Amino acid sequence: MEVCIYFTLWWALCSDVMFLRALVCLLPLVLALPLTSACLQCDRLVRHLHEDYLLTSSYASVEDQIELKKIIDHTYFLYQETSNRFLGVIDPTTLYRARTEYQSEFHKFLKRPIVDDILFEAILIMEKGRQILQKHLEVFSRTGLCPNKCGLLHQRVMDCTTCLYEMRTCLSPAGQRDCGEYQLGAEEGDQAVLNCFLPWHTLVMGRKDYQYSRHPGLTSCRGGDAGVLVVTPDSSIVLNQLRRDEQGVYRCLLLDSDGTVLSCTHYVLTVTPLPLTTPRHIPTLPTLPPDDDLPPPPPHGPRHSHLIGVFAALTALALIASVAIVVVFG
Repeated sequence: MEVCIYFTLWWALCSDVMFLRALVCLLPLVLALPLTSACLQCDRLVRHLHEDYLLTSSYASVEDQIELKKIIDHTYFLYQETSNRFLGVIDPTTLYRARTEYQSEFHKFLKRPIVDDILFEAILIMEKGRQILQKHLEVFSRTGLCPNKCGLLHQRVMDCTTCLYEMRTCLSPAGQRDCGEYQLGAEEGDQAVLNCFLPWHTLVMGRKDYQYSRHPGLTSCRGGDAGVLVVTPDSSIVLNQLRRDEQGVYRCLLLDSDGTVLSCTHYVLTVTPLPLTTPRHIPTLPTLPPDDDLPPPPPHGPRHSHLIGVFAALTALALIASVAIVVVFG
């Protein structure tokens, strides 16, 4: 209402000079942008996009410029209404995606040839922005807002009414910080990897550390620092050269910069011993009797005696034949 009165006064003062009237009447339109904000309007680049659009629409008549201003005002109202239907908050990543997509569509709109019905075109592009905002808010409210199924998360979100960031406390549906127990197995001398990373850990603001400790039995997430193995910004550790006495329960705590426990995970590690190797039996030869220690007798069997007799007879006949030849031939 105040904007309309302000505009009427300016119109009366400028009624005799057409050029001055158009120029002066455009100025309050630009300066009178609403102060209430919705998620998409919270982005400064989007606000500048609309302001530049009003300034570059000087070719339009004064009546059309007034209607353009009303369209933009109503668009901001629709943005606010759409945001409130999805809890009225948005995270920086979702806002960036919605703004980038809307900017792309708006630049395509500006490159189109100028048409006579500029108001209808403006309504279409503003409605496109509302649809883009609703699409991203639907995804964020379903999967991005408080995505932790366990543990405690302080998520940084923007209030779509005040355009101010705030920390939203997201406690798991069960109200517990225990993220479960996992069974691990490895052979003796092998290695085991303990990894308690969860996707929502990336949303934790500030410094965060993972505290790994070992406990003799099943324990809760409460307890002191007894048995702490390591405190590291890495979400996983490796246990090398495992021994039988290293099996048991291990715990991983995610701690924020204040030392608050955000999540707790247990691992029950079982180390299987290596199979025992039995020595191979080497067969031994039986011992010989005492008489068997003598050297074996020479191979004189019946066959060998017969051969010796034949050789002796042949030798004797050869000698007799030699003597006979000598006597005959003198």
